[in-house]
Amino acid sequence: MSRRKADLALAFNTLVWGATFTLVKSALRDVSPLLFLALRFSLATAALAGLWLLGWRGSKTEPRSLGGGILTGIVLFSGFLLQTLGLRLTTPAKSAFLTGLSSVLVPLLAALVYRSKPQARELLGVLVATGGMSVMTLEGPISSIGRGDLLTLLCAVAFAAHIVVLGHFSGKTSFEMLSITQIATSAVLAITLFWWVEPPHVVWRAAVIYAILVTGLLATALAFTIQAWAQKFTSSTRTALIYTLEPVFAWLISYWALGEGLTGRGAAGAALILSGVVLVEVKPMQPGLHP
Repeated sequence: MSRRKADLALAFNTLVWGATFTLVKSALRDVSPLLFLALRFSLATAALAGLWLLGWRGSKTEPRSLGGGILTGIVLFSGFLLQTLGLRLTTPAKSAFLTGLSSVLVPLLAALVYRSKPQARELLGVLVATGGMSVMTLEGPISSIGRGDLLTLLCAVAFAAHIVVLGHFSGKTSFEMLSITQIATSAVLAITLFWWVEPPHVVWRAAVIYAILVTGLLATALAFTIQAWAQKFTSSTRTALIYTLEPVFAWLISYWALGEGLTGRGAAGAALILSGVVLVEVKPMQPGLHP
């Protein structure tokens, strides 16, 4: 039951992230991307600090918690930074697909670093879902690999590393300490970098303020705390597989909020993603197989 609840909680994360895609896209017209990240992670840090003062101080605190949180925060922010830099030099479709390759990289990294072998059913589900993402996001073949594509591929490696590293530390430290430390680390890195990586600018319109509030409180503070808790009970590979649902939820929200339809190609991709998830979920995972 704990694993099932954890999987459902991770699915909720993909729903939140999918819902905020349109919101963030609209806000970025009036705020530079790295400044937006700095504001988003700073707000999330402040919210988690408030929870710390209200009751989280009783959670287990030790050097391993701090070290694990800092390391996960570094790889998390690296993923966001590389994705932002790569998106300036490649198309959104290629960026979405290359970022989605993190789902394939997770079991490979887990096997390489922790000698952890995922189930064959999990690997098959990941491959089917990744194929669905390629059908859903790519409008044509990747004919050439440019600098933006390489940066985005490194972003996928960073996001995969975040899932694997978080999965490793979540079973050994308190999720409260792990959550606040990784978010605070990301905030510090964002504040340090935003002013020289790109010219910062912001127009304080309602859409920008709303996007910062929603992404800071829900898509960052809440979502990454949920992930730190959930990965105590489920594998890194299953986490990556569940996260392939994000473009499906993004389309559903876009359809509901903006009336944007889905092409036959996109519908086929969504069906493949759902098939990959169902392929794994129809049979319970054997215990003791996740890092």
